[in-house]
Amino acid sequence: MIPQEIIRRKRDGDELDAADISSFIAALAAGQLSEGQIGAFAMAVWFKGMSRAEIVALTLAMADSGNRLQWTDIDRPIADKHSTGGVGDNVSLMLAPIAAACGLAVPMISGRGLGHTGGTLDKLESIPGYLITPDANLFHKVVKEAGCAIIGQTGTLAPADGRLYAVRDVTATVDSIPLITASILSKKLAAGLETLVLDVKVGNGAFMADRGQAEILAQSLVEVAKGAGVKASALITDMNQPLADSAGNAVEMRNCLDFLAGRKKDTRLETVVLAFAAEMLVKSGIAASSDEAETMARRALSSGKAAEVFARMVSMLGGPADLIENPDRYLARAPVEKSVPAARSGWLAACDARGIGVSVIDLGGGRRHPADRIDHRVGFSELLPLGTRVTAGEPIALVHAADEAAAERGATALAMHYRITEDRPELTPVIAGLV
Repeated sequence: MIPQEIIRRKRDGDELDAADISSFIAALAAGQLSEGQIGAFAMAVWFKGMSRAEIVALTLAMADSGNRLQWTDIDRPIADKHSTGGVGDNVSLMLAPIAAACGLAVPMISGRGLGHTGGTLDKLESIPGYLITPDANLFHKVVKEAGCAIIGQTGTLAPADGRLYAVRDVTATVDSIPLITASILSKKLAAGLETLVLDVKVGNGAFMADRGQAEILAQSLVEVAKGAGVKASALITDMNQPLADSAGNAVEMRNCLDFLAGRKKDTRLETVVLAFAAEMLVKSGIAASSDEAETMARRALSSGKAAEVFARMVSMLGGPADLIENPDRYLARAPVEKSVPAARSGWLAACDARGIGVSVIDLGGGRRHPADRIDHRVGFSELLPLGTRVTAGEPIALVHAADEAAAERGATALAMHYRITEDRPELTPVIAGLV
């Protein structure tokens, strides 16, 4: 296998056979390809695309580049959810313990921030002591005893995807349907799932800004997953504004803890979390209908059972057992917190969600290069949702920054990301469709 020949053929629009794809991915996993070659391959795929057969081959090759997990000693359905990425999207942090509290086993393999979107692992790393890369035995033990475990890719789990993922982040090749499909599903196949529910974001803060493209991606994910023997469905959700009222790492973790503790309710985030919990429970056969499943999920929250599952998961993975009760004891705060005033009176009619994600990176809360260190303290909180009536000077958010100068820049940038109008806007529903 000559890597540059495979790159050339894909650059020229040829369809690669499974053997060539498998050889290329094996070389990638073995460290035999340069970042330049990996980036060139990703760019060729971005421009020329892949057939369904090529995507299946790429997905299976990446899944087979390491170990595949087995759950034969767990008598619960093995299920998971994955999001294509958004701003203020911390659904996984609440969904996994809710689903586990309702009878599922959730081995969730998550990623770091990608482009302007936040990463579940980066949020979890704001918890002191939390081990995001446990060995296989500990991962298995946590899933079996707590019901769920949210971790990152280990060196033995779809290692080819880990390297390709990092290169995509810095080569403007994130928003490729074949690469997104293979990246997501290779980790999920390696995790030994029986059921997978996918969150495909659409809007100005998503990698798919166009509804038609989002539907194509959703179909690709569902069809490839089913072709690999996994029960799958996808919800298309709105990402024209941050999903939570926070965007960052520690600030989103606080949002998660408030949600699980019942301190935050009736939000767009709650709508999405409950919708995915219901879909997971129905697909896995735990509930007979969406209404029954949503009732189960609400009960898991209101009873405190989901919070107990989350606390046990965090404790077993090295974090503090009382995180939910005492978040201020463990989650570091930024040195400077500054209100962001509304530029004028009126209705919050629209925002640039992608711009907000980029502003989090500018504060130090994300990466421009794979090796960049993240400041988990920084970001935005208390973001008002679109459709809110504000008066000039009223806070629309709170910026968390490392120093006064960064706080001032962050506040100015955030204010520019919002459009305020005299007329009340018509808002799109947060759940846009089901595939």
